[in-house]
Amino acid sequence: VQLQASGGGLVQAGGSLRLSCLASGHIDKAFVMGWFRQAPGKEREFVAAIRWSADWKHYADSVKGRFTISRDVAKNTIYLEVNSLNPEDTAVYYCAADHNGWLVSRLAFPREYEYWGQGTQVTVSS
Repeated sequence: VQLQASGGGLVQAGGSLRLSCLASGHIDKAFVMGWFRQAPGKEREFVAAIRWSADWKHYADSVKGRFTISRDVAKNTIYLEVNSLNPEDTAVYYCAADHNGWLVSRLAFPREYEYWGQGTQVTVSS
């Protein structure tokens, strides 16, 4: 499985972006797709996850109500709508995939994801 993230950029505080992650290879119903982010000098942080075969979603508390994860199975793509951005959201955003099924207790841990995209930079100016 290969993942290619795109859609990042420079945006003013309060602005929005839509990040995309195109998946290639065999994606089946057991897959979970996630978004993480990593700011300079900080650890990689969970943002959101979605089950590939169903519209089950899970979010980090810090982004609930502002970010929305979605998927388009026909296009093999997941999206992350990021709204009401603030400078603290500045980071490289990574998409990831895990084929071990949906278990909420595991979703937030980067070590649980086997496949990673290259990341897309989101910079929010104040």
